[in-house]
This record gives sequence, structure tokens and C-alpha cells, in this order.
Amino acid sequence: MGLFDFAANIGKKLFGSEDEGGPKIKEHIETDNPGIDGLQVEVKAGVAILSGSAVDQAAREKAILLAGNVAGVQEVNADKLTAPAAAASITVEYYEIQSGDSLSKIAKQFLGDANKYPEIFAANKEVIKDPDLIYPGQKIRIPTSAGAVA
Repeated sequence: MGLFDFAANIGKKLFGSEDEGGPKIKEHIETDNPGIDGLQVEVKAGVAILSGSAVDQAAREKAILLAGNVAGVQEVNADKLTAPAAAASITVEYYEIQSGDSLSKIAKQFLGDANKYPEIFAANKEVIKDPDLIYPGQKIRIPTSAGAVA
């Protein structure tokens, strides 16, 4: 996982100029995902560059999604954002929300049961604040094995 592509014209509007981008995204990540030590964020030409040390793989993934789901960010480079290796039993997929999607519909598609949408919400609680407020182009984590809802 290094460079992730995102839709630069959607997401939460946090900054006006790239000079503001790094500090604003850093604050955004630290507020919603305190599992990163020594976090540094820089924004250059629409690329958010993250560095630091995550307490686990889930915190790293969530930091990437928090940065990427910000308006003005089209890519995230997290090569310098380290984390311990994930347990072999934990697998996560990434999904880009499409028009007409709901967490229930996504749960039915990936988990086989629409009523399992709280698992997806729990895996993305830092990225999705309200399970009824998701938007096309937003990227989320999908837990696909037991224990992946970190």
C-alpha cells in the first residue's frame, strides 16, 4: 500500500491552498484517528504525503482514507507511514462509493447480508460519521474476515 488514487473534487473541504493542506489534514487525522505517532503531512500538487508510525495496520489505513477523502487530494503517498504487519487472519478490501449505494447495499454485496452494515460502519467510524451520509467517490474499508473491524 503506497500510493492511493482519490477524486480530488469531492470530499470534506479543509483547505484553500496547498500551503494550508498539510497542517489541516494532519489536524483532521489526529482528531479522528489518534493511532498515529509523529504524524507529518505535506500536500504537493494534489498528493498528500504521510509519514509517521501507526499503532497498527488499521490506523494506517484509516489515516490514508481520512487524507484521501479530503477535497483537493487526488493521491495519498503513505510509503513513510509505518505500521506493524497485520495478522494473517485479517483481510480488508477497499471500496469506492457509487451513486445509489448505501451501507446496507454494500454489506449485502461484500458480506452477503445487508444487516451486517454496522460492521462496515464500525470499520470506518473515523471516515464515516453518519451511516446515512456517504457520498459517491468516497473510499472506505470493507472488513472481509473475522477481526477486521479494527
